[in-house]
Amino acid sequence: MLLNRIIVCLDVRDGRVVKGVSFRDLRDMGDPVELATRYEAEGADEIVFLDISASLEGRRTLLDVVRRTAERLFIPLTVGGGIHEVEDIGYALRAGADKVSVNTVAVKRPDLLSEASRRFGSQCVVASIDARVEKRSIELAVYGEGAASETGGDRWFRVFTHGGQKGTELDAVAWASRCAAMGAGELLLTSIDQDGRRTGYDLELTARVVENVKVPVIASGGAGRAEHMRDAFLLAGANGALAAGIFHDGTTTVAEVKRKLAAAGVPVRRTQDDG
Repeated sequence: MLLNRIIVCLDVRDGRVVKGVSFRDLRDMGDPVELATRYEAEGADEIVFLDISASLEGRRTLLDVVRRTAERLFIPLTVGGGIHEVEDIGYALRAGADKVSVNTVAVKRPDLLSEASRRFGSQCVVASIDARVEKRSIELAVYGEGAASETGGDRWFRVFTHGGQKGTELDAVAWASRCAAMGAGELLLTSIDQDGRRTGYDLELTARVVENVKVPVIASGGAGRAEHMRDAFLLAGANGALAAGIFHDGTTTVAEVKRKLAAAGVPVRRTQDDG
């Protein structure tokens, strides 16, 4: 049986873990190495390390922090942010990452996904997609008839890059399908609207992407309690559920989330304190 994954995200800026709402109003949450090891002990299945300002500032990922984090972990570590070339993926993997997440550079140069997949294997390549709900009526008023959504309807999801700061013309569902076809072995799908609000994942966005790809999809943005993760798994079909703030501030623990998920019939890896 394929187990669903609980993934803890460390958004890192200037070497410190931060958390905000809709990618803004960032607060310092602590040291990435200390937090990563704590979450592994609690039963996290994976850690995602995102250098959220690297792409916006035009620099590479802080590999020294990646290296220090990887040295302490026995669970998979995904690293993202500041990837400009295929060689940068190699640097991150050699620093200890198991997978590398790409967002801005993939939008700029989609063939990087294919090249990275061929060189390192698709299992190492994660396409990170940040999306926000858009209304087609607004797009028509601003851009005219050329602003059609590839998935139809009035409600669609626009892809953003550079840490959620720059909008693109890409529809998230269509872009997710293209990323998978180009060689991404996994998709990290974040709702900018829901990020940090703790009212639940965008299940419509997640379900649409899951229905259109054959690779694992990680739901991100909006987790406030275990029930939100349950819905991402059972209603939207996600393979992984990513959360940050509820773990950072002690609202709950990975172990407690897993106990509740197991009780709801969601297959998860048991934690040490479950016996």
